[in-house]
Amino acid sequence: MLRVRPLVVTALLLAALTTAVAVLLRGDALGVPFLTGYAGCWVLFAAAVVALRRVPARAVVSLVLAGAVAVTATGLVAAPRTSTDSYRYAWDGRVQAAGISPYDHTPEDPALARLRDGWLFPDPAACAHGRDLAPLAGGGCTRINRPAVHTIYPPVAEGWFLLVHALSPADTRHKALQTGAALLSLAVTGLLVTVLRRRGDPRQAAYWAWCPAVPVEAVDNAHVDVLAVLFSVAALAVVARSRVTGGILLGFAIAAKLLPAVLLPGALSGVRRPRTFLAVVVPAVAVVGLLYLPYVLLSDGSVLGYLGGYAQEEGYDDAAAGGRYALLRLVLPDAWAPPAVLLVMTAVTLTVWWRGDPERPWRGALLTTGTAFLLLTPGYSWYALLLVAVVALDGRWEWLGIALAGAVAYLAAPVIGVEGVTGAYGAAALMAGGGWWARRTRRKGHHPAAGRRDGVEVAGVRDSTG
Repeated sequence: MLRVRPLVVTALLLAALTTAVAVLLRGDALGVPFLTGYAGCWVLFAAAVVALRRVPARAVVSLVLAGAVAVTATGLVAAPRTSTDSYRYAWDGRVQAAGISPYDHTPEDPALARLRDGWLFPDPAACAHGRDLAPLAGGGCTRINRPAVHTIYPPVAEGWFLLVHALSPADTRHKALQTGAALLSLAVTGLLVTVLRRRGDPRQAAYWAWCPAVPVEAVDNAHVDVLAVLFSVAALAVVARSRVTGGILLGFAIAAKLLPAVLLPGALSGVRRPRTFLAVVVPAVAVVGLLYLPYVLLSDGSVLGYLGGYAQEEGYDDAAAGGRYALLRLVLPDAWAPPAVLLVMTAVTLTVWWRGDPERPWRGALLTTGTAFLLLTPGYSWYALLLVAVVALDGRWEWLGIALAGAVAYLAAPVIGVEGVTGAYGAAALMAGGGWWARRTRRKGHHPAAGRRDGVEVAGVRDSTG
């Protein structure tokens, strides 16, 4: 007979989490600031995951999947709350459906005025009173952020925008994008459960399935990162068995959001032979190139869009700007931060590549991804969706603090300043380092021969002879 008490406790915590996220997204119904409410959701999430550890094994998968459906569905209860990126997605889909390259024109370009739908470009009378509306150079306004710049999204993302446009009714495409993102999120959960049932503990899938970042960032805000996450998880799941297939899937992930390129060292964990190395890298690069090719042929301008301007706007080319490189700037002059990132990431990449576990590529992928976040201290919380998924694969929950730090940086930076962002990421770094130290100490205490049996582990990367 099943142990009822842990199952009931976990189910009640999941119900509380689902309710809290739904209330949060409906508009601070209890008068609680968004970040405070979001932090409360993370507390409930942590409690539910801890309670799950005591649930009998035969009930785990059903509970994880049921919780995933409930938590994910909360992202559909409201229009996008903290980001307007999905409106750009809808516009890019509209432009492509008209047979025009999304890279050739900005949203405010008069040449595309005939494509302007009323829900994306409100009546001028509403511009003075609408929330999150950007002014247009020729008058009027739009829900699209940065209407004066070209799109930044890679070809797989653009293909997704076109698909959603083709399948969705007019004037409801933000809901269609949310629905599509919810389905992608659930697909990630299903893939994680499948992989972890064979290779690890299916309880780990809850780190993604129940994480508040999924309904908020992946579903409500409909960020296309979730599409990249799906391809990334698939790539890491198969690359140890099929290098070429893993490389192809990783290429699709990179062509969806670029950020998954940081997973490449993990996919190459323990690879010593040049032939095996090329079996991953060449397909990944080829896929990205082939997917860009139709847009290159269709476009009159650059398919990189606003990528360079975005990097400059976010302060990645100037360590003195914003909250980027916040932790490095505590110990280094501002000008030294960018080269320090390059140096540290090169060292971590080589360590993962040479000493990583080829049977667990997600372990090295988590180290490179987490390190990159701590060095760059990005100001956008949805980037951490990739990190959350890799945490679910590897089980090292201590890295999840980075996702919460990103939310603090995004939602509260104007109030807390650079010092607050530094503190948030500093706490996340301490959490990650403390978790590694605790695991290392516990392993040495309980398994004194582990070093001889399993190899040398450096920050979660195991020495491999394969």
